[in-house]
Amino acid sequence: MPELTPGQYEIVYNMLSLAIACMFASFVFFVLVRNEIAERYRGSIVASALVVFIAGYHYFRIFNSWDAAYHLSDTGSYVPTGIPFNHAYRYVDWILTVPLLMVELVLVLGLPRNETASLLFKLVIASFFMIALGYPGEVDKASMSVFSNRGLWGFLSTIFFTYILITLIVQIRAAMARTSPQIGVLLRNTGLLTLFTWGFYPIAFMGPFYGLTGGSAEVFLQSGYSLADIFAKCGYGLMIYNICVLRTEEAATLKAR
Repeated sequence: MPELTPGQYEIVYNMLSLAIACMFASFVFFVLVRNEIAERYRGSIVASALVVFIAGYHYFRIFNSWDAAYHLSDTGSYVPTGIPFNHAYRYVDWILTVPLLMVELVLVLGLPRNETASLLFKLVIASFFMIALGYPGEVDKASMSVFSNRGLWGFLSTIFFTYILITLIVQIRAAMARTSPQIGVLLRNTGLLTLFTWGFYPIAFMGPFYGLTGGSAEVFLQSGYSLADIFAKCGYGLMIYNICVLRTEEAATLKAR
């Protein structure tokens, strides 16, 4: 772990704290509103609650690991304590939460049951390989160029990353064509949010390739991942909730007829 200035250390410290608060606040919200949603779409809200709860737990562990990895020296800088910072917490979190994020969205697309199961199977398998292939590059601190082990693992992970995004965009566009304009707009916005937030992960991963080294690289990586997680889990879940509300209203209107 690199030596950090007080400002660098506090940026990550506060960003991790913000992520914990956002995750657990979102969990409480999703639990409270789940019964407002029609049974067919309630699984999306349950998945949203699970995502932010799992992420909140892991961010608590990441926060503690970060705190244990540094201490304030007599010179006023934060220096490593010798206790390793555990990068695996993020990847364990993503292994569990990314498939659930897929569940959140796919369940509100309005696909037939057999198509839903088939699509989820493909997306879950792709998400597993995306995350599993990214981890070796994440922990390889000895290679920080595009043409390195980090670059190779990042490239392999990006293949599955691209497949997931393209598949989701195609499915969202198809769902927009067969639903009401209001739900279509929310589906479009959810797709855009997914594209922009997920797009930030590889940018943060590639931080060292831009010349960022030492403390700057570590702060950019940890802060970037945390900010992306807040939007990709809490913000994404709120978008899914709004789609579920409209789907529920739509189902109630059809039933009344």
